[in-house]
Amino acid sequence: MIKVSEIAKNKVVELMNDDGFNPAEDYVRVGVKSGGCSGLSYDLKFDKTQDEGDKVFQDNGIKIIVDKKSFLYLIGTTLEYSGGLNGTGFVFNNPNANRTCGCGESFSL
Repeated sequence: MIKVSEIAKNKVVELMNDDGFNPAEDYVRVGVKSGGCSGLSYDLKFDKTQDEGDKVFQDNGIKIIVDKKSFLYLIGTTLEYSGGLNGTGFVFNNPNANRTCGCGESFSL
């Protein structure tokens, strides 16, 4: 399961509305792809449809879909949002990551 913090939820709803998505019906697609300074990087986008084999979760009113391959890397992750001096953006608190890069956008197992 992937959790969504209250601050991340508010930002997701705001961005979905700005981009023409409906937070009550549409999804946040979370994935993992090769790349980044630590080997794997996070991929986050909005989607109106779920694909066959996607895992579907709902937390804090946000619908999340994850492909099967990425799910193995993301079990137990919490999506947060940081707006502080160290940068603004979504942050993945992933208990499976052994190493992360300084920007928090990539990790390794």
